Amino acid sequence: MTANEAELVETPSIAGPTAAGVPVRAGEEGELLGTGHSTGADWLARYSSSLTGVFGTPQRVLVRGAGALVWDADGKEYLDLLGGIAVNALGHAHPFVTSVIASQLATLGHVSNFFTSPTQIALAEKLLAITKAPAGSKVFFANSGTEANEAAFKLARRNSEAPAGAKSAKRTKIIALEGAFHGRTMGALALTAKEAYRAPFEPLPGGVVHIPFGDIEALRTAVDETTAAVFLEPIQGEAGVRPLSVEYLQAAREATTAAGALLILDEVQTGIGRTGKWLASEDAGIVPDAVTLAKGLGGGFPVGALITFGEPSSSLLTAGQHGTTFGGNPVATAAALATLHAIESQGVLANVLAVGARLRAGLSDVDAVTEVRGEGLLIGFDLDADIAPAMVTAALDAGFIINSPGPRTIRLAPPLILTVEQADRFLDALPGIIEAASAQTAAPLNAAPLNAKDAQ
Repeated sequence: MTANEAELVETPSIAGPTAAGVPVRAGEEGELLGTGHSTGADWLARYSSSLTGVFGTPQRVLVRGAGALVWDADGKEYLDLLGGIAVNALGHAHPFVTSVIASQLATLGHVSNFFTSPTQIALAEKLLAITKAPAGSKVFFANSGTEANEAAFKLARRNSEAPAGAKSAKRTKIIALEGAFHGRTMGALALTAKEAYRAPFEPLPGGVVHIPFGDIEALRTAVDETTAAVFLEPIQGEAGVRPLSVEYLQAAREATTAAGALLILDEVQTGIGRTGKWLASEDAGIVPDAVTLAKGLGGGFPVGALITFGEPSSSLLTAGQHGTTFGGNPVATAAALATLHAIESQGVLANVLAVGARLRAGLSDVDAVTEVRGEGLLIGFDLDADIAPAMVTAALDAGFIINSPGPRTIRLAPPLILTVEQADRFLDALPGIIEAASAQTAAPLNAAPLNAKDAQ
């Protein structure tokens, strides 16, 4: 650890657990954390009997990681091309990040929001600096992306005063896009477009309308004096990595400014270097009213943030109108500071641009790939058949972790430290993965059903 890195977290020397009067038996930590010799099948049997089924059956039981590699309980190695869904910005077990987390946790872990800590203040200052936020901007810390968006939803509700002479006494409309995913808590879910996510929990908080993706005229028509805010993802990840154009983002800023509405950018997945920039929206040259961040911010440690840009939006939420017990705790903010420092000091943004370009070019040369989208290391590609779910399984068998947000779409969001050699390793294996997935998908069509239940 360099001297500059050591300054990130000021920690006094501490006594170990034995000196503190808590003796630790050799190997006890491993037993507690379950790093023994149980097989993946054993763990999955225990999973099904103890955890809720909201995630279905896990694909594997992962026990260890290093960089862009992970290993399962049976010892199989995988190249992680999903990064915990764009979370593990610096890969797994990054030595500097883990050392900072351990140092901070051993010094001060939690203080509640009645107090603050040096790491919380330093992280807020750092985020305002890297996002080029204007004077009067502020930061609210949460624990996740959906919580950051929940805070942003409440910020939008506070922008309720209609302009003088307006027909409506209040601004009540919040606009989001078709294909949007902003989270699963009730406010964030109201912003999310997918009907399968929404229907079981209706009625959701009202006032949200979804308009066509990327349609500038539809946007201009929808934004009026009753609009409190427009929520946009610069690149929709859940919908298959669909980027909004610079022109669309600029039109959104113009329309919301004219109407007195807030422009809120959800950069939970696209922020913190994922596209080779701190924010994916930078190229549009606009100043939003708020940005939400999470995922890669903590390098794997849970932390989210709502950044309000300028004094008007920063003054909308006042004392007592929002809060969180764990948000902004010393360990989470230390993890985020360490992550940002490593990205800056280790040339990670340049790596994202170079390796991302290599992957997109290689994918475009694969016969079965019909379209490649995205920026940096947030990449979506479409296939010429409905084999994407089968490709996830075939990729696992071949030692790669990928994701299928749609029947013909694959999403890649690997650690930002992915190397050219690792990218080439996936590209070399991809034709075989596609062939295996195609065979797997076709097989049931050629087989007679075993019984009536199987035929359903």
